[in-house]
Amino acid sequence: MISKNTICLWYDGTALDAAKFYAETFPDSAVGAILRAPGDYPAGKQGDVLTVDFTVMGIPCLGLNGGSAFKHNEAFSFQVATDDQAETDRFWNAIIGNGGQESACGWCKDKWGLSWQITPRVLTAAITDPDRAAAKRAFDAMMGMQKIDIAAIEAALKG
Repeated sequence: MISKNTICLWYDGTALDAAKFYAETFPDSAVGAILRAPGDYPAGKQGDVLTVDFTVMGIPCLGLNGGSAFKHNEAFSFQVATDDQAETDRFWNAIIGNGGQESACGWCKDKWGLSWQITPRVLTAAITDPDRAAAKRAFDAMMGMQKIDIAAIEAALKG
């Protein structure tokens, strides 16, 4: 059954590669139907992969091989809530280790330019702590990080 709402992500001929990577990396992810172009189009030829249905952590997506006209940017990102440092490290390292790049405050980009926020639940709880001084310490600690270090966030929270 086709989802009523699907995220469409634009790729330059690499939608299937991206979908396979996401399916191998994240739980509750899979590659679905692959549509090959029934005719030539501006970014490809008849028989090329035109679209790929895939799921990323339960979210239905469509990868569209639309060509080089549009690039991903930070205005869209997947935010992944992690339960511990091992899970944080695993997702971060998978993205960075597969041609991605680090950014700040738990953000990184995969090799296709799609932004990811690898966000430990501990961080979210810390920066929303009712003790606003503690929340600020945790927030300030996060501001100096690339990949989030849970132990450092917890230490900052405690003061």
